[in-house]
Amino acid sequence: MVEPLGKKIKRIAWGITGSGDQMIETYSVLVDIKNQTGVETMVFLSKEGETVMKWYHLWDKIQNDFPNFKVDAGPNSPFIAGPLQMGYYDFLLIAPATANTVAKIVCGIADTLVTNAVSQTAKGKTPIFILAVDQKRGTVKTAAPSGRAFELSMREVDVTNSEKLAQMENITLLANPYEIYDIFGLERPSEDITLKVKEQKKHKSKKETEN
Repeated sequence: MVEPLGKKIKRIAWGITGSGDQMIETYSVLVDIKNQTGVETMVFLSKEGETVMKWYHLWDKIQNDFPNFKVDAGPNSPFIAGPLQMGYYDFLLIAPATANTVAKIVCGIADTLVTNAVSQTAKGKTPIFILAVDQKRGTVKTAAPSGRAFELSMREVDVTNSEKLAQMENITLLANPYEIYDIFGLERPSEDITLKVKEQKKHKSKKETEN
């Protein structure tokens, strides 16, 4: 369990990378938290993050749920590193974070909007929370946009990088999307809030197939 931030959270910056794993769960959690708290959420997407949002039928939803969103046009464009460094946002969240993004952060590479945001924010006092998708050795279950479940085998190099990430300054590694509730000091939902989103997605996919 992650410790609460210990203050009223007014604004957060949420970076999305190109991982489909835990994307639906993460999205559902952030929507629920926004509805509960009214927190101002600035969303920024990597180039592949945009692709994944469309693939999982969330592109239209994000424009409605989080109208204040930006897409990667370069490592420092749009300019969000400055406000993050200076504490305009209460914390930076990268969720989910691909193995590629994690590897770059661990190696100090800041050549994308997401990795540069982490690199520059780490130099200030704004807390950083990252949900890396490759944390456990062995196999993990995930789901395709169609809802079909399948298993993936984690590479040792990716798990090791996640472990290194957890040791970096000003970064807290999240074990799952529901730990985001802990940051806010909110009670986790007793039922799976992702079911509604998944059912909506399945219904949309079925309707598109029929058409």
